[in-house]
Amino acid sequence: MNYSCIICGFTIILAFSSVSILAQQPYFGAGTNACSSQDNSTSAFGYFCNGVNRTCQSYLTFRSQPPFNTVSSISSLLGADPLQLSQLNSVSRNATFDTNQMVLVPVTCSCSGQFYQSNTSYVIRKDDTFLTIAMSTLQGLSTCHAINAENNDQANNLVIGSRINVPLRCACPTKNQTDDGTKYLLTYLVASGEFVAFISDKFGVDFRETLAANTPLSENAPTILANTTLLVPLLNQPSSSQVAGPAPPPPPSTTATPPVVPVSDNNSKKTWLYVVAGVVGGLVGLSLLGVVIFFLCFRKRQKKADPQFASESFEAVEKPSNKKIEEESEELLESLSSIAQSVKVYKFEEVKAATDNFSPTCLIKGSVYRGRINGDFAAIKKMSGDVSKEINLLTKINHFNLISLSGICFHDGHWYLVYEYASNGPLSDWICHHNGDQKSLSWTQRVQISLDVATGLNYLHSYTSPPHVHKDLNGSNILLDGDLRAKIANFGLARSADGQEGEFALTRHIVGTQGYMAPEYLENGLISPKLDVYAFGVLLLEILTGKEVSALYEGSSTNLAEVLIPVLHDEDAKENLSNFIDPSLQGKYPAELAIAMARLINNCIMKDPSHRASTDEIVQSLSRIMTATHSWEKSFSTSGSPHRLP
Repeated sequence: MNYSCIICGFTIILAFSSVSILAQQPYFGAGTNACSSQDNSTSAFGYFCNGVNRTCQSYLTFRSQPPFNTVSSISSLLGADPLQLSQLNSVSRNATFDTNQMVLVPVTCSCSGQFYQSNTSYVIRKDDTFLTIAMSTLQGLSTCHAINAENNDQANNLVIGSRINVPLRCACPTKNQTDDGTKYLLTYLVASGEFVAFISDKFGVDFRETLAANTPLSENAPTILANTTLLVPLLNQPSSSQVAGPAPPPPPSTTATPPVVPVSDNNSKKTWLYVVAGVVGGLVGLSLLGVVIFFLCFRKRQKKADPQFASESFEAVEKPSNKKIEEESEELLESLSSIAQSVKVYKFEEVKAATDNFSPTCLIKGSVYRGRINGDFAAIKKMSGDVSKEINLLTKINHFNLISLSGICFHDGHWYLVYEYASNGPLSDWICHHNGDQKSLSWTQRVQISLDVATGLNYLHSYTSPPHVHKDLNGSNILLDGDLRAKIANFGLARSADGQEGEFALTRHIVGTQGYMAPEYLENGLISPKLDVYAFGVLLLEILTGKEVSALYEGSSTNLAEVLIPVLHDEDAKENLSNFIDPSLQGKYPAELAIAMARLINNCIMKDPSHRASTDEIVQSLSRIMTATHSWEKSFSTSGSPHRLP
């Protein structure tokens, strides 16, 4: 008998058992104000990344308070999609909430290191500290510990107008929660006077399940504090009717006998039952695992033995029929809709109605139509082929500066992807003037758009799991919303970048937009986040000069950095700016900051990718430029002429 196999088997069974009885997330109550503490053994820095999935759909609650009392302002503050937020709360995109009204906020929760978080950014206002941002503005959806960990370099010097990264508290269900049917974890903001049973009842959850999700809370010690977060396990997506209830009743009297199951032999019996159930569950899990592995191996051997697929001849391979392709797409659609609960699956009739049967009057450009769904505008893109990678990525990301996917539809061999609508169209229409187009952007708007794009890229590179490279960043793939805020779009070429920074993936399939592709990609097919940094540098150059990249390459110049020489390496740099900056900005920009932008561009388009700035460094640089721009703007608006910066 092979005793090593028996020992190995029991080890696996014990591992299965231990997983099933693992504790959930720790409730972080007292200590939210102790910002100097660096003890990461609690969940002060976020909930631990111990769920089944590293990324999942999650929900937060937020109590409406001016100035964060509209769909757009709350979405912007918490990095949520305004369309999804309005639909979840059964209100229009332009709705204003009553003060103290509870709002449901849909977010994508992802692992960052050992903690879960949903990422957003925040612009510093007067008298802000990490503590006031966490406990007052965000009402406890983050902690000063977590914000400090993300922005340690700015902790002692918060500049008004600068932007910081803010991790919001969220979590994904653990194995024993998903086994019990839990699909989502709601991060609930506790208000004064609320208690676990009342909160659980709001969402139709047994309060014992909520207690179990927040250790060490128990029926004997259920006390929770205001401005802390409580995880509520949900079987279904929360609804607006669940948060529209009455104010919390007074908490149960501490002198009353708590409704606790008496300590008796039943408890010890239950403990043994749990242990036995864990062991049995482990055995069942192993059995199922063995069956699945056997089935996969068997199928794999069958495929290898199939003569139809054994020949390398093209003629010998059966071409899949349209029916087969449609069946596979339908299967993909079904699997996607079950995995990505944040995305709605529309019927084709709904998409037709939204676009007035794909009327030419609704056509935006190419195969993208403007539609109206539930009273709100949406961009509906008709696509063919394999779109699974783009859909899978878009359902995992959630950031204000990345275009969001709200729905999908498959019909007659075509996919219809429903995106949030950016009413001001692509950035290229605003910065590259042709055909007498009169659209124009101010200096401040250009800096803000640049910062928006950099922030979105930084999220894509640093906060998605795994990190991703966009691969096709250009002016046409940056969309501007009604407030001229930028959102990165078109993730069809995006791919994961699992390696550490500085490491590269290789490809022979070179695709992208001419002029934006980095030298190492064109010459050797090397892919890394620095590919996007190069493209971002080119985009910044277009934003500053108002010229398309093809015009910038005109003449004998083969190195884009040569365009910067007159404003970086010439004694008459400031005087040369008039020939460098977009003519529509003449006399309406701060020379010192224009040169700072040129330096940043130069750091982005270095030929050696290892010498290029990281997106985090770019965000910090642009945040400083944005802060200085606000100071210049005030002086400019007062005097009507540009002043030197203080």
